[in-house]
This record gives sequence, structure tokens and C-alpha cells, in this order.
Amino acid sequence: MPVEKGNYIQVEYTGSLEDGTVFDSSEKHGKPLEFAAGEKKVIKGFDEAVLGMEKDEEKEITLKPEQAYGMPNPELIKKFPKEKIPDGQEVKEGMVIGIGLPDGGMAPATITKIEEDHLLIDLNPPLAGKTLKFKIKIVGIGDAPVEKPAAEKPKTEEKKAPDEKPAEAPVEKKDEEKSPAEDPEKKAE
Repeated sequence: MPVEKGNYIQVEYTGSLEDGTVFDSSEKHGKPLEFAAGEKKVIKGFDEAVLGMEKDEEKEITLKPEQAYGMPNPELIKKFPKEKIPDGQEVKEGMVIGIGLPDGGMAPATITKIEEDHLLIDLNPPLAGKTLKFKIKIVGIGDAPVEKPAAEKPKTEEKKAPDEKPAEAPVEKKDEEKSPAEDPEKKAE
């Protein structure tokens, strides 16, 4: 049975950059990625690529930025006052930190430059502007999720610059991030 819109599928995948650097895989997470196909729960090109595939079918896909995380938005480069950094917290260029949002959530930000009294932080998804390659294999197709889904995050149509300044000081981002393929807040359309 081919994958149709609305089917819950399990996918083994490896995601890499054009230079071959692997940025994520289902193996890293210890289980296949599961989502409802064709329902915009993953990045656009990945979602479209699985439609019509059969169980145990494998394929390799290349996604341009427009099919993945889009192009970087210059409005998402922000100044962050150094005074809001907790005493003793080391910061360096290239470091990914978590920025507290007014709604209580956290947004990953990359420190791009350290100035005398502020940091320049980039709130764009780290894979924005990049061409991505995926090796994918459908390992399950069904009408209901195999695992009970956690409370779903609200979908966003387009990543826009926050209107308000970050509410909290940065907190170093832990290695708990979701797979880029499964984060609907980072998808671009």
C-alpha cells in the first residue's frame, strides 16, 4: 500500500549536508521518525517525498532551502545585551544558546558576533539556506500512530522576527533538540 496523505508512517532516515556531513538520523534518536504524511508535520520536501512510497522502499532526496528551512531572514539577527548574561556564563561565537521568549518558550539562537556591550544572535534555524540530502526508508504505514503523540506544538506559517525583546538571559542549549525533519516550527513553505 503506498503512503497517502493522512497515513501515519515510520521512516528511517539520515540527513546530510552537500559536503556529506551528517546532521541528523533516526539511528541517533534510536527509533524511526513517525508522523502523519502530507499534513505539514515535517519540512515540506521531506513530507512530499514520502507520498506514494511503499513499505520497505528506500530513496535518496535532495532538498533546496525552499523545500526545507527556507533562506535566512535578516530580521532574525538581533542584538542581545551582555548585561542579561548570567555571571560566569561563558559565551563564544558559534555557540547555540536558548533564548527565553515572552510566552515562556525557548528559541535556539546562534551567537554570530560578540561586541563590547552586546551579542549579535541569529534566530534563524541553523539549517536555513542549506541544501539538504536525505536517505529515507519507509518502515511502517498505518492509519493510527504507533506511539501516542505528545501534545502537539502549534504550527507556524512563517518564521518572523519577534516583536518583543527576549525575556530571559540565554541558557546553553542541550543536545535534546528534535530532528530537523520533525520540527514543524522550523519548516519553511
